[in-house]
Amino acid sequence: MQKIPGQEYYFGITMSQQFKEIEKILTAKADKKNRVFFQKMVPGRQMIYGVKTPELNILAQRYKSWSFDLAKELWASGALEEKIIAIKIIEKTGKTDPGKVLRSFKEFSKKINNWAVCDGLGMQFLRGIVKTHAAEIFTIARQYNHSKDPWQRRLSLVMVEWYTRHSDRHGEIKKLVKNLEDDDEYYVKKAVAWIKRNFDKEK
Repeated sequence: MQKIPGQEYYFGITMSQQFKEIEKILTAKADKKNRVFFQKMVPGRQMIYGVKTPELNILAQRYKSWSFDLAKELWASGALEEKIIAIKIIEKTGKTDPGKVLRSFKEFSKKINNWAVCDGLGMQFLRGIVKTHAAEIFTIARQYNHSKDPWQRRLSLVMVEWYTRHSDRHGEIKKLVKNLEDDDEYYVKKAVAWIKRNFDKEK
């Protein structure tokens, strides 16, 4: 790629002005005490600024009009807060292009390293299309249910959690749960227990 003099690049792609502004704001609002707390609550190998959710909500609202392109930049950067902002942006704008939501979802699911990002991706990211694209969501869930990546296996349950409210989907969900009942991974076990509790509430 030919680089333009004076232009900043990140992971081989041009850094947008919006991305740079968000990084600057996150850096300015970074808090050591919050960072230590988040590291305990969300263990994993990722950068954490220590910026609380209300601030992330404000940023997602402010920059949502840049939608998918900005979300991709934020996801590639890899910090916990940047991924959360990316999720929140697509939660707000994703229904305008369901196909792009699904393509981005599959791309982003390759880079999950903690439960908070996994659950945000599986629930908030898809929120705009859960009512209209159940067939596509369940197709992906069945694929991830057998993944070698434990985060994708957890994701296969989290992404269908919304449908536990609908009895016509219970059979499909229970098949996904059954396949992971003997999974050794801690966070997969937690997801199995979570979905089972949802079913118990329906009784």
